[in-house]
Amino acid sequence: MKQRKTILSGMRPTGKLHLGHLVGALESWVALQGEYENFHLIADYHVLTTNLDSSGIQANSIDMTIDWLAAGIDPSRSPIFRQSHIKEHAELHLIFSMLITAARLERNPAVKDQVRDLHIENITYGHLGYPVLQAADILLYKGELVPVGEDQVPHVEISREIARRFNTQYGVVFPEPEPKLTRFSRLPGLDGKRMSKSVGNTIVLSDPPDAIQQKMRGAVTDPQKVRKNDPGRPEICLVFTYHQKFNAGETAEIESGCRSGALGCVECKHRACTRIVDALTPFRDKRAYFDAHPGEVEQILNDGERRARLRAQETMAEVHAAMKLG
Repeated sequence: MKQRKTILSGMRPTGKLHLGHLVGALESWVALQGEYENFHLIADYHVLTTNLDSSGIQANSIDMTIDWLAAGIDPSRSPIFRQSHIKEHAELHLIFSMLITAARLERNPAVKDQVRDLHIENITYGHLGYPVLQAADILLYKGELVPVGEDQVPHVEISREIARRFNTQYGVVFPEPEPKLTRFSRLPGLDGKRMSKSVGNTIVLSDPPDAIQQKMRGAVTDPQKVRKNDPGRPEICLVFTYHQKFNAGETAEIESGCRSGALGCVECKHRACTRIVDALTPFRDKRAYFDAHPGEVEQILNDGERRARLRAQETMAEVHAAMKLG
């Protein structure tokens, strides 16, 4: 039998996840479980690249693990583990940092965007080297595919470059990972801009129905459609994007009603809200179970870290042999 390809997926633990995480990552992760060998990384070291306050990392890691489990990640097939609990991540990061120039990292558009969006005046060594640590995360498990959003593709390219450089310098150990984008790789926030917790334009996956309804009332629509009978332009309307994702069976009817003016924005938002609530109901139910069983969550993490550590140690043994480090 042909060996299944390996996928490394990860997120920074910054609290409860939102619709953008579900659409841009989690749905893809769940769908890929039967087809690939998956490792799911809680990237807690990465949090420090933009925020040195580590006080919330542990609680946020547990929160994010529960969200992953509620979304359908099966820990028996896909180990879930904390980056900081696998020390080989730091060792491989150190080795990889010798294989790339500062000038190359400074050209990375993803880091440039972060510096602009977060108004960072003085970038740290760790932030600049974020993609190098990410390369270590991926290649430590010999990840061949990396499910990412569009903004992370430049980071994967750096991982490919580092893998090539190591293989050329010391001998072939690592594959060159490929990015794997989903159709809805970026779902806009309620204001039409990038969905972000820091901006406050998100629907959190664990939000109760009344909170989702309240948030949807404030969602932006076509500015030219002021009254119900005004013709609308669904192609530029955020709410129609949500319909395409969560209400695909009615999008033709909604598009027609919007363009003709027969469908008003209030009703359109209400229908989208109903579908989103319905889609998230199984998630909320499963999340409630894990919230009530924290010991089970900790056991899942401990088991995932044991399995990840074994794979990481195997890879580092190959790295040491290739580099003749003994």
